[in-house]
Amino acid sequence: MEPAEKATTTPVPSPDRVEGCPAHVAIIMDGNGRWATQRGRPRLFGHHAGAKRVREIVEACPDFGVKYLTIFAFSTENWKRTQVEVAGLMTLFRRYITKETRHLRERGVRVRFIGDRVRLDEKLIRLMNELEEATAHNTNVHLTIALNYGGRDEVARATQRLAMDVASGRLDPDSVDEETLPRYLDTYVLPDPDLVIRTSGEARISNFLLWQSAYAEYEFIDTLWPDFTRAEFGALCASYGGRDRRFGAVKT
Repeated sequence: MEPAEKATTTPVPSPDRVEGCPAHVAIIMDGNGRWATQRGRPRLFGHHAGAKRVREIVEACPDFGVKYLTIFAFSTENWKRTQVEVAGLMTLFRRYITKETRHLRERGVRVRFIGDRVRLDEKLIRLMNELEEATAHNTNVHLTIALNYGGRDEVARATQRLAMDVASGRLDPDSVDEETLPRYLDTYVLPDPDLVIRTSGEARISNFLLWQSAYAEYEFIDTLWPDFTRAEFGALCASYGGRDRRFGAVKT
């Protein structure tokens, strides 16, 4: 999509919210490797177990009022891992798409991918495009998969596109404000996340949705991702409903 077209696309949709529930949940799916190591198995065994867990959580979303689910599958920093693990993950992504396309389509799940696709292999990119196209008309759940994604990289790419529009005269620099940049982000058709969950006991955001999560609620839990259950997901969504979200304001 051309930068100018992307910037002028209809802005973020208004999700159909269920009272007290997060409409958009983002998850940093951490702990696959440790889960496998605890069982004396290679790290890729944990990644395969984690991929199976994704289906359960996606299917649970409608029951907990979650319309949008964004999952962190592979970061721009994950290329630093061993060649064996990276190659195994890329194979896993291809298999996941091939295996899950029919199920996702039948469950009414719309799939989008965010991140820089340039470094991915052609077969994987083709499968990603086909899955997006096959589910384009689904509306039950909007599943966004962050693949070769980094928050800083996303902002840098968005800024480049914005600068190109300014240079070409398609955008007045005096009109640029905090509402402008989001129209150039990978997530330009999505609402900001209400709740961000990170599994495995780590308390950091790891370059995930940096701009979008400015006012998100966070939950850092000890559970390793392959052990993360539908029940725990539901409990976290319910806990979100009890939080006092003031967005910088003060109660009167």
